[in-house]
Amino acid sequence: MPAQINLYWSFRSPYSYLATPGALQLVKDFDAEIQFRPVLPLALRQPDFFSPENQKRARYIRIDYPRRAAMLGLPQRWPSPDPIVQDMQTFKIAEDQPYIHRLTYLGVEAQRRGRGIEFAASVSRMIFGGTRDWDQGDHLTAAAAAAGLDLDAMEAAIEDPADHLAEVAENQHALENSGHWGVPTFVYADEPFFGQDRLDSLRWRLEQDGLRKN
Repeated sequence: MPAQINLYWSFRSPYSYLATPGALQLVKDFDAEIQFRPVLPLALRQPDFFSPENQKRARYIRIDYPRRAAMLGLPQRWPSPDPIVQDMQTFKIAEDQPYIHRLTYLGVEAQRRGRGIEFAASVSRMIFGGTRDWDQGDHLTAAAAAAGLDLDAMEAAIEDPADHLAEVAENQHALENSGHWGVPTFVYADEPFFGQDRLDSLRWRLEQDGLRKN
């Protein structure tokens, strides 16, 4: 039976986007399965994480994310629109959030259909890779199709999202219990590996446990 790896991941996190190619490669190289467990961004889970008094956090991400993407050879541009509606001067979060809940519920549905990490990789590359107005036209439909999924069927499944909302809450609780709070966090054998730059540590641990495929 393949080893189970839980991946806690957010559709607003640029580092979650950067982790997806490595996550896909992981399941090719090791006898392991990734359980994709989307959570809401820290901007919603912990609204005071980004604040005017602590602008260095947001400023650092804006510096570090592009260079990390360049190092990994991945396209990058800050999303337009941003999956979270938030004033980046005051960091005030809008009450109306038309994007992030839909994306997160679709992520839950994609995992239920056995294509969670594939959907995350395709959609996040579209959002963070430079597609302007990614929420319009057939961009999301095409991204879902590239992951082997039918967006219309998924949208129908989340029309009443109560069950998906409950699963997101469960994911967030499990992330907190894992020993970390941020994304992306991989959890293997109760051991958390936080950050795209810890994939090499996870690979090393899987090799220690003899899980590399021949």
